Amino acid sequence: MAKRDAKGAIDTRHYDVIVGPHITEKSTLLSEHNAVVFRVSADSTKPQIKAAVEALFDVQVTGVNTLVQKGKSKRWKGRPYTRTDVKKAIVTLAEGQQIDVTTGI
Repeated sequence: MAKRDAKGAIDTRHYDVIVGPHITEKSTLLSEHNAVVFRVSADSTKPQIKAAVEALFDVQVTGVNTLVQKGKSKRWKGRPYTRTDVKKAIVTLAEGQQIDVTTGI
């Protein structure tokens, strides 16, 4: 199932799509429903995210939902600044599949 080349190596573009896991209390509750939350690059698409997760973690993905969390306006020492926008992907896995985000790739 994994998208690997003839030598068995993973395409390096998949590492550019997935930035890292998004571990919060809410994302931990989603893991009970076979869903995992990742931070992804801002220009990635749902098919790219699905291909990257399937290749990197060797699992079957049934759905991908994405959202963009807009950066908050904050102040530091009286000067305003804006946090960067973050794109997140909620990846739903097939029954019996799981990803342990606490271990490295």
